[in-house]
Amino acid sequence: MTNIAASTTQASPWSIDSKVLADVEATAMSRLAPEANRIDQGYYPIDIMAELGQAGAFVPHLDSYGQRYGLALANMQAISRQCGSTGFMTWCQDVCGLYMEQSGNPALLARMHDHAAGKTFGGTGLSNPMKALTNIEAMALNAVKVPGGYRVSGVMPWVSHIVQGQYCGAIAAVDRADGSRSHEIMFLLDIDERVDLRPCPAFSGMEGTSTWAVHLKDYFVSEDQMIADPARPFIQKIRGAFVLLQVGIAAGIIQSSIDACREVETSLGHVNQFLHNRPDELQAEFDDLAERVGVLAQSPFDGSKDYVLDVLDVRTQGSELCLKASQSALLHQGARGYLMKSKPQRLIREAHFVAIVTPAIKHLRWEMNRLMQEELPA
Repeated sequence: MTNIAASTTQASPWSIDSKVLADVEATAMSRLAPEANRIDQGYYPIDIMAELGQAGAFVPHLDSYGQRYGLALANMQAISRQCGSTGFMTWCQDVCGLYMEQSGNPALLARMHDHAAGKTFGGTGLSNPMKALTNIEAMALNAVKVPGGYRVSGVMPWVSHIVQGQYCGAIAAVDRADGSRSHEIMFLLDIDERVDLRPCPAFSGMEGTSTWAVHLKDYFVSEDQMIADPARPFIQKIRGAFVLLQVGIAAGIIQSSIDACREVETSLGHVNQFLHNRPDELQAEFDDLAERVGVLAQSPFDGSKDYVLDVLDVRTQGSELCLKASQSALLHQGARGYLMKSKPQRLIREAHFVAIVTPAIKHLRWEMNRLMQEELPA
């Protein structure tokens, strides 16, 4: 199996990396694999997430744990190979930890250990802001400055990996008295009795990600919750790491799709040889992608235009290869792959999610087009 971590030249001792990855893989295979279909249809595996945290799944990308993005991607790949929904929630957990650490806020840094260890959990909440900051849609939350902090109101749709008692990152627009935009703030939204969580419409899959619409009315954000004020420089700093980490989800689904093709070689190889996108071809394409990702993982905070374009490109290629590989898995398995509870059916739903989750393929191409036409902001 191609492993993104193996494509890096990180300075960290590989013996430690191997131990963490082996523990994550063992937990994913023993605990996640049997539950993948149930998670896809609505079971929120917070207990398994806690076990993955104990195995070290959520720590390698953090500065305080050595900033090993190759290992973080490999962990996410191992998890997503067994269950794309849990791979996505691993990304949510990783990125929320990134927000907390990079904020430099002592109050948030004090919460880092429990988060990284999988004792507490948090999502991202940036689906709308990432699109709003590139003028694709309007900002969903608005903030008003008050003594000691801000009061925030609005509705955030599609926030995953949250329940009452957990938390997520969030961004709100701060407007002047005349209605013009002043700036944006980013904060950790603690989901307590002040927050109204409402169910989202049923998805075709990925239902176990605990995704809700978040309704806020005059929610007070204290200084202890502040990630960045203003938010835009912070987003510029972390966006490469934010997007690059998502490739770990795609990597697991791609490898799992190739696995599904190979599973039927003994019985169907004589006829499958006439299909396009055979497993060896897909593996070679994935190997090339993994090599590129491994290089990018060595400098996740490189803010140069060329680096950001490369990250957006590998994220796009990961989405496209997910779609191709999952469809190939179904075609290789034939009728058995068309059964509702078959592995290829789940992989196709997971692959479509990778292609539409923020940033979606169209959003990625939009942003690449913009960057190629203008310089990055200072």
